[in-house]
Amino acid sequence: MREGLRDWGESLKIYLDRRIAIILVLGFASGLPVPLVFSNLSIWLRDVGVSRTEIGLFALVATPYAINFLWAPLVDRLRLPFFTARFGRRRGWALCTQILLFLALVVLSRTNPGEALYPVALACILVSFFSATQDVVIDAYRIDVLEPEKYGAGSAAAIWGWHLGGTLIGGAGGLYLAAAFGWNVAYLVIAFTLGIGMAGVWLAPEPPAPAEADATRRRVDAGLKGTMGANLAAATAWLYVAVVAPFVDFMQRRGWLLILVFVFVFKLGDALLGRMSGVFYREMGFELTEIAHVAKVYGLAANAVGILIGGFLVHRWGTLKALFVGGLAAAATNLTYSWLALSGQSYAVFVTAVVADNFTGGLATVAFVAYLSNLCTIAYSATQYALLASLGNLARIWFSASAGWMVDELGGDWALFFAITAGIALLGLPLLLVLIRLFPEGSRPRRLETAAA
Repeated sequence: MREGLRDWGESLKIYLDRRIAIILVLGFASGLPVPLVFSNLSIWLRDVGVSRTEIGLFALVATPYAINFLWAPLVDRLRLPFFTARFGRRRGWALCTQILLFLALVVLSRTNPGEALYPVALACILVSFFSATQDVVIDAYRIDVLEPEKYGAGSAAAIWGWHLGGTLIGGAGGLYLAAAFGWNVAYLVIAFTLGIGMAGVWLAPEPPAPAEADATRRRVDAGLKGTMGANLAAATAWLYVAVVAPFVDFMQRRGWLLILVFVFVFKLGDALLGRMSGVFYREMGFELTEIAHVAKVYGLAANAVGILIGGFLVHRWGTLKALFVGGLAAAATNLTYSWLALSGQSYAVFVTAVVADNFTGGLATVAFVAYLSNLCTIAYSATQYALLASLGNLARIWFSASAGWMVDELGGDWALFFAITAGIALLGLPLLLVLIRLFPEGSRPRRLETAAA
């Protein structure tokens, strides 16, 4: 008993680290824009009469979240005028991106989907692009500033912050504001809360730049000078380190292709459910304030508990075992939405479904983020994490675009739709069992040359 309490105490001490508090604030900034182009946007579109199929297709405007690995090498290697010199490699990119994101949110707040969808879609693409770029910076910062043994706590703090921004302020706060003042005012007010994230960047310590990438660049530069001019050799070496080296480094890991497949399929079920949950709540007859109170406030509380327990399970069981338990539990709780669909407008079942889903989502997400963080090399953290996260987002965005069409094809049978999402959510677990078997020594696969040795 005492040993268990001591373990809990040691695990909780990690959260007293100042860097963890900064990661919490940056997570807030990362989560804040997401409901504005996902769940809240779906409700806004439904309220003005947009069809389910069109709402589902609107998921495509968030494509930048799925392809941000394409410009992540620039975040890793490119110096920004003024910002890099004044704030550093990571903080400079973060602050510049947040300023552009704020402006994009202001533009989105001035659109009217009841009159024309194309300006809304264009504004959403801008928000998604700058938000996805901010995610690249923040994820890389978390990996760079923490030691690997603190990745679990860092992941938990980032996810807590994400839900404070995305679920409580952007999500619930946005719905409350929309109910009281209308959608345009809600979006404008939420845009200004991004200032909290800017303050976090201002106060954050800049992590030291890794020497590995610079050493690789110098080695490549020296090797090329004999075959081409000095300037061309330097430019080629820079391009190699920025674009090629991160992927070469990742592919030196055993089972790298299996890892990528697992990352892609793990969140498929949640992708379908998340895209249409707000539409489902409205069609069940729940008011905006009820959705805000239950789906955002109760859901946030349940998620916070799940995140805390998930971080402890990662610390005690290891990343992969905790990920399996969280993934299995998350798939099972998708069925609670089928129960809600069959129960009708039952407030008690609504609360039960949301609390269960958010609790298990917290368990799974902490382990998933810690797993992705462990796969990254510090020298290329922005590019490698963006690649891995983009694969998960690719499922969440592109696959979820079919969610509205699926519900329509099922004749509006929400119970069957959610049962299907539960089955799809199980697809990644057999792959995870294979990974556990391949890498029983830990969550980070060894490099090929290490394994051969």
